[in-house]
Amino acid sequence: MDLSEALRDFLLSRRARLRPDEVGLPVHGTRRVSGLRREEVAHLAAMSVEHYTRLERGNASRVSDAVLEAVGEALRLSPGERRYLRSLARPAGADGTPLPAGRLPDLQVVLDAMDRTPAYLVGPGGAILGWNRLAAAVFLDFGRLPPEERTIGRLVFTDPRVRRLYVDWETKSRETVGLLRTEVGRRPRDAAFTREIAELRECSPEFRQLWDEQVVLEQPHTTLLLASPGAARPLRLSLSTLQPAGRPDLVIPVYTAEPGSRSEAELLRLARAVAPPDTP
Repeated sequence: MDLSEALRDFLLSRRARLRPDEVGLPVHGTRRVSGLRREEVAHLAAMSVEHYTRLERGNASRVSDAVLEAVGEALRLSPGERRYLRSLARPAGADGTPLPAGRLPDLQVVLDAMDRTPAYLVGPGGAILGWNRLAAAVFLDFGRLPPEERTIGRLVFTDPRVRRLYVDWETKSRETVGLLRTEVGRRPRDAAFTREIAELRECSPEFRQLWDEQVVLEQPHTTLLLASPGAARPLRLSLSTLQPAGRPDLVIPVYTAEPGSRSEAELLRLARAVAPPDTP
């Protein structure tokens, strides 16, 4: 993935959405560009126009953290957008190296131990690498999908079952695009991830629109409604995320219900239904 192009497109989109009067600048004469001019952003960030122009053209090799923070302030970037800007300017250089297989069985044991809580394992690029029985009952049977289709992006935007699953699919779709954007700076040379983004842009108009809007992940919603096919009524669940020790590239989303609620009772019913025969 071309990080210089991604950095340019992001800064252009954020510059275009601001008007001079919104940032305390006077307006003189006819303006031929929408939003702020480059020299206006440079002025707000207390840097030279040449310096900002190099940054907007994707040349961030000599840009300091202080300059990135100043540009973020000038463009009124949100916390999530500032993290994204930094990831583009300071790419991790990940190249899509396969995950060490030896650790995944250990994490599957952890997932299986959460027999009353839907949980699954997410790796780089949104790949779903493991899950427990209850997650398969609440969401869908991931094991029936080919591994290349077992990614959050493909499921949310191309699987009609997942679209029906989320009562507020629009919010989920925005959060998914934001999640995938966080991977751009982390995996700039990951050919599979780059190919997936291109395929999603081609097959999903909703994904293409959100991607072109430069949607960035902010604070994800921690409560959601799921119209699970295994439940009589929508489940109201709270989302928490666990970080496996020593594996910053992995995360375990865990879904719980309020104690004593109808959703908790429904989860317990599903857990009993999918438990192995010898489980007490």
